[in-house]
Amino acid sequence: MYTHQMMELIKKVEATRPRRKGVDYPRMAPQERQEVLRNFHPDFIADGFRPLKVGVNKGDKVPRELADLIEARSRIANVSLNLEDPTYDVDVLVIGGGGAGAAAALSALGKGADVLLVTKLRFGDANTMMAQGGIQAADKANDSPEIHYLDVIGGGHFTNVPSLVRALVNDAPMVIKWLEELGTFFDKDEQGNMLTAHGGGTSRKRMHAARDYTGAEIMRTLRDEAFNKGIKVIEFCAAVELLLDTEGKAAGAILFNLETEEYLVARAKTVILALGGSGRLHFQGFPTTNHYGATADGLVMGYRAGAKLAFMDTIQYHPTGAAYPPQILGLLVTEKVRGLGATPLNINGEQFVHHLETRDVESAAIIRECSERKLGIPTPTGMVGVWLDCPLIDLIHGEGTIEKQLPAMLRQFARFDVDIRKVPMLIYPALHYQNGGLMIDENGATAIENLYVAGENSGGIHGRNRLMGNSLLDILVFGRRAGWHAGEKCKEVQLKQLSLDHVDNYHRELAQNGVDTAGRVSPMLLPRYTHREALQV
Repeated sequence: MYTHQMMELIKKVEATRPRRKGVDYPRMAPQERQEVLRNFHPDFIADGFRPLKVGVNKGDKVPRELADLIEARSRIANVSLNLEDPTYDVDVLVIGGGGAGAAAALSALGKGADVLLVTKLRFGDANTMMAQGGIQAADKANDSPEIHYLDVIGGGHFTNVPSLVRALVNDAPMVIKWLEELGTFFDKDEQGNMLTAHGGGTSRKRMHAARDYTGAEIMRTLRDEAFNKGIKVIEFCAAVELLLDTEGKAAGAILFNLETEEYLVARAKTVILALGGSGRLHFQGFPTTNHYGATADGLVMGYRAGAKLAFMDTIQYHPTGAAYPPQILGLLVTEKVRGLGATPLNINGEQFVHHLETRDVESAAIIRECSERKLGIPTPTGMVGVWLDCPLIDLIHGEGTIEKQLPAMLRQFARFDVDIRKVPMLIYPALHYQNGGLMIDENGATAIENLYVAGENSGGIHGRNRLMGNSLLDILVFGRRAGWHAGEKCKEVQLKQLSLDHVDNYHRELAQNGVDTAGRVSPMLLPRYTHREALQV
């Protein structure tokens, strides 16, 4: 529930609303965009990053919190393991139970492979489940993959890997068709035509959604299909280290059963890492929209095995994370809210940035308003935020639009006596997505033979900034591609003797470079919160 002081400030929002309705705030000129990013986006805070001292990316800057995990000792450093007698022996090992892992498992199974999917938490406990706003695909008459390509490249500041973007946009219409055939319920009009909307940085309405729980609907579909197809799934079983063979090729993983606390050996002809992102590392102290298991495990294991990182000096902060009430600090407020017309406002009820700038620019503008301009709205917890004028949506589109299009948002805030049909949300940027990850090609393959990566732990697709709706697309396009390729490749793989020599070599490199690993082991697996204080920027 908002405080009396907040309710008084909302009167300023209500006073300016009539003159703001129907008026399009001007977008930033290119020079201003660059200035606001350089001065206020967390990617440009030098102290938030440091160069790696070991590995294939030695000298490259990554977030400090991630560097500490990469430059740590392995969890299995003192564990006795019998690599000659694996617990599991399969064609394709998929590590990760989100959308990318499910799509990869289904595609590999379609190639006739024996597939095992292991996941740290439950099947479906992933950022996929929490994605709200939609999935992009150029499948309308006024759109094309070429136009989608230009939007993606522009949104990524022209740093994306072109071949990955081509794969993303060309596969997009097929992915929507595939999902619908599997049973995904997308929003449609009375004639059965797909409803589409804009996202920040898009030049066409190509956002396909299922109300504001698109990721949950897609994950439901994929999980049901995986179970119906009989894919073997082991839950609460985390991967803690990759296995290579004596030729340096991927050959499985060491697993840790969180329930029995046993270490297990899984041998596989091909391995697909689909472990998601790193939001629970809370880079620079930001709250996060990410699920509980997003602790960069895939990056740590892949890097230790020799896979190269790309674009890990750029992180996406979603401009609209909930800043209040404190029980939902960091909760993702879908970009669909702004797509429907909600606008960001300062303490005076005035708009200060176009509501559909790209996420990095929108976030930086909000941070500027709260820090340099001192025009943010204070909260009792010490957080500062800006208003997101959601009641404007019903004024623009008609009463009942919020209830119909944003039912999940409506329920989430109503739990704390905030009716977003009547009062604005209070928001501030939240750590949302790692733009980079392990470098892949258009088939999801890494430089390590037989090792594939899909989803948020891959890098190169989005360059230095991701547009809304391209993450759900990314995990499915490259999950499917990795699954197809791994399922085909496993037919020709002849496994050699299993080895963990790369772990010993990595430990030696840490010592040779004077890295003090005292008290640090990785991967993290699960975050630990030792106090109940709100994270503050």
